[in-house]
Amino acid sequence: MAEPLPPPIPLPPGLSAASSDEVADALAYALRYDERGKPRPSGGQLVASLAAEHLVKHLERSGFLVLKLPPARLHSAG
Repeated sequence: MAEPLPPPIPLPPGLSAASSDEVADALAYALRYDERGKPRPSGGQLVASLAAEHLVKHLERSGFLVLKLPPARLHSAG
């Protein structure tokens, strides 16, 4: 018989759990673009999306919890 799940841990203030779709989108973006936001020469959108989905499923099976910060405030120009 499987062990019961531990009680949920309280999240630190200002952080929330990222959804599977948010993690997959972030991973796919990282696979398609470099650190300057320029497209990678070999990065295809379909391949990046498939790899991101595979990574998200593995993270879920492994019990990882990905946290995210709240959206940053908009800056004013000038």
